[in-house]
Amino acid sequence: MVPRLKPDLIEAVVEQPRGSFIKRGTDGRIAIFSPVPCPYNYGCLPATTADDGDPIDAIVLGPRLPVGTRVHLPLVAWVEFIDDGVRDYKLVLSQAPLNRGEERGLIRFFRLYVILKRVVAMMTGRRGATTFVGVHRDLANLRKALPAAFRNLGP
Repeated sequence: MVPRLKPDLIEAVVEQPRGSFIKRGTDGRIAIFSPVPCPYNYGCLPATTADDGDPIDAIVLGPRLPVGTRVHLPLVAWVEFIDDGVRDYKLVLSQAPLNRGEERGLIRFFRLYVILKRVVAMMTGRRGATTFVGVHRDLANLRKALPAAFRNLGP
């Protein structure tokens, strides 16, 4: 079941505050050390499992939040991402609808992020495709793409 507070809000836990240079895996190990800080709070939906075996990823827009902060926010968009050949979608949560500047910021960030992920994949010998497909506001298509248990996300 997807963690929820109200039908129109989704619960996420911040794992990496906005401005962090280090992305950790679910095992706590450093997954990526970035030369640029992440401009978003990055976390997950607790008690969920995405196609990659990790909890569903969440990007929380807004001010920097401490690690462990639980938020309950509307789903405003989603990032379509393929990591090492596996779907690894990121849900974008925010108090306000996604504006054009935020959308452009997400696109710029994930175009850089995919390059970093490809470098890490080469260094670790992984061969699956890593691709940033895009940022989407169409939540109906997200519902179709997610496993059946999670298709009730969003308004």
